[in-house]
Amino acid sequence: MTTIPLEAFPVWVIVLDYALGLVMWTLIGRAAMSLFLPENSEFFFMRFFVRATNPVIALFRPVTPSFLIPPLVPLFVAWFFFMFRFYLMPWLLGYSVMGMLSFPLEGDIAAGLYEMFGPRR
Repeated sequence: MTTIPLEAFPVWVIVLDYALGLVMWTLIGRAAMSLFLPENSEFFFMRFFVRATNPVIALFRPVTPSFLIPPLVPLFVAWFFFMFRFYLMPWLLGYSVMGMLSFPLEGDIAAGLYEMFGPRR
């Protein structure tokens, strides 16, 4: 299987994916933190997650089912960002499948971790 180098994509694609990925992971972080802390916690990470994701959650409120319990709402919204990044972005770019390149943000993080902790030459 051949992979497409990131340089093959326009800069706006990478920037858009990074932005969408950061929003998605921030929503997932909020959902994870809400397992341990209330939404109105004074813990600075929780305050950041709530402040950063409230506008996004409010934007998706019309399509959010009312039966979802509040801690699951950020995961539901994050799912939209995942679906956009994995399916819609490659389709808009004209690729049938991009594989791991559907997630340049995570690919760059994985490459950095591999370089730091991977086998030494």
